[in-house]
Amino acid sequence: MKWLSMLGGFAMLALTGCATSPSGRPSADACTPTAQFSFVCGANKSEDLAHIPATPWIVASGFATGAGLKLVDSRTRQARFWFTAAADQVAPDPAYPDCATPPDPTLFTARGLSLRMTGAGQGRLLVVNHGGREAIEVFAIDARNDTAPPTLRWQGCLAMPQGHVANAVASYSDGTVLATVLTRPGTSITDFVLGRTTGGVYQRGPQERAFRLLPGTELPGNNGLETARDDSGFYVIGFGLREVVAYARNDTRQPLWRAQAPEFMPDNIHWDGDKLLLAGMVRDEPACGGLRKIVNGIADGMLCPRGYVVAELDPESRRFSLIAYGMPDPAFNGVSAAVLLGDDLWLGSYQADRIAVLRLPKHRMN
Repeated sequence: MKWLSMLGGFAMLALTGCATSPSGRPSADACTPTAQFSFVCGANKSEDLAHIPATPWIVASGFATGAGLKLVDSRTRQARFWFTAAADQVAPDPAYPDCATPPDPTLFTARGLSLRMTGAGQGRLLVVNHGGREAIEVFAIDARNDTAPPTLRWQGCLAMPQGHVANAVASYSDGTVLATVLTRPGTSITDFVLGRTTGGVYQRGPQERAFRLLPGTELPGNNGLETARDDSGFYVIGFGLREVVAYARNDTRQPLWRAQAPEFMPDNIHWDGDKLLLAGMVRDEPACGGLRKIVNGIADGMLCPRGYVVAELDPESRRFSLIAYGMPDPAFNGVSAAVLLGDDLWLGSYQADRIAVLRLPKHRMN
């Protein structure tokens, strides 16, 4: 693909074009646009994003203690805390019995998101939570009122197995929930950077009392996750290998296929129309010394700003198409998720204290 050579080109611009102070740090005004982005502030570590269909509203996770969930108005580009555990936001459902109380907003640490619409303007939002418990929190979403922001109600949670930390979550239409674990007990980030198997995909059906590992899904760093449109299987990111790996629902012992992302490290993966949308950091970043390093047996935390790539994957042809790419930006590192809304590309980050917005050209590159 012709755009692969361009990724090397923009990396040579790594230290230019960013709004920085004389010290080289981002501007003190967190919402000051840079050469690439405008920002939505007050959305700390929005590791994942989800758009509520047919509305201007975007849900953002918060991968930091107390960062919780944010509701973002794409028209005003304002974010606000969404889940406060107010009485009208709590409605326990016996289908999700593992937690007697909702997440504590002061601890709520939201990571991966999965929104499945269940009716006109109504949906089920699944949220990976690390704050106070390792669980998948379940919320009912109601966006039927066009003149008011959508509402949400916590319905319960599904606990992860002891010692297992979820990364991403997805579901089938029958209510079966899938979750990835990046590093199972006894494994580390260093292991998957070295290509070793560390994670897995776990499943819990509506009548089951616990998650169970799906055989054959163990990969180097199981990360982003999405189910097939027809419920026939799922797609999971093997972060250590930069691969999208497809599995059949009825037999996961062997993958259906694998597709390696060219020159970037995809993190989260979600549907955009009939394509899968992926976002992540550049694999070989000259400004950071190239590939991710192992130093004294520990994987580099990738705090050095890396460029980013957003691409679509056609699951039929298994071909990637470029949506956007950019140079490193000290104000916004750690790109991990993307949402397309009109001509705007919204980017989430597991590191930054804001959401980035980029206006796309009318004619996108392929």
